[in-house]
Amino acid sequence: MEARTGRWGTFRFRKAPERSAIRTCPPRTVTLRSLFQTLALAGAALLLAACETTGGGYNRGDEAARLAMRNSIAQEAPGDYWVGRRYYNANYKFWGYLRRPGQLWGTAQLVVINEQTTLAPDRALGNLGIDNNSEYRIRGGFTGIQVYEPASNRFYPEFKVTKFELVNSNPPSIFPPGFRASPTEIATPER
Repeated sequence: MEARTGRWGTFRFRKAPERSAIRTCPPRTVTLRSLFQTLALAGAALLLAACETTGGGYNRGDEAARLAMRNSIAQEAPGDYWVGRRYYNANYKFWGYLRRPGQLWGTAQLVVINEQTTLAPDRALGNLGIDNNSEYRIRGGFTGIQVYEPASNRFYPEFKVTKFELVNSNPPSIFPPGFRASPTEIATPER
């Protein structure tokens, strides 16, 4: 050991080890900093695990609502009408999904509405998309024309409406559990 005396007292120093005697792995000591980092990560993980998804999450209430929706679809009266669900996305020009009464939403078609006879409810109000996810009983028929929608680069069947009848302005979602609206993706109903 080497001793040096300075202004603040005497200090003892060990001689530096030879290069071959230096350990390659640091000693396994817990520092205060690493302890805080570990506790912070554990706290963040617990916080995230405790969070509940809202809106697009799947819980027992959603399950009950979906079961009730399937039961109400099974009890729909047959007739010469369509059931429509408005699916508004500002980037696309389609109207939403149409299905026959008594059929599940997995059989629905995404359509473009021909408004020459009757305006869509949101357009009639002058507020596009205000009726998003609303369910309608719709009278009319397919024209046989496939309409090109450039934003999606797809063709959709054209449906000429003669009458819209609001059935439910806040029905359960027709999309798979956990669905979150996206400005770039087109969602399809749960099968």
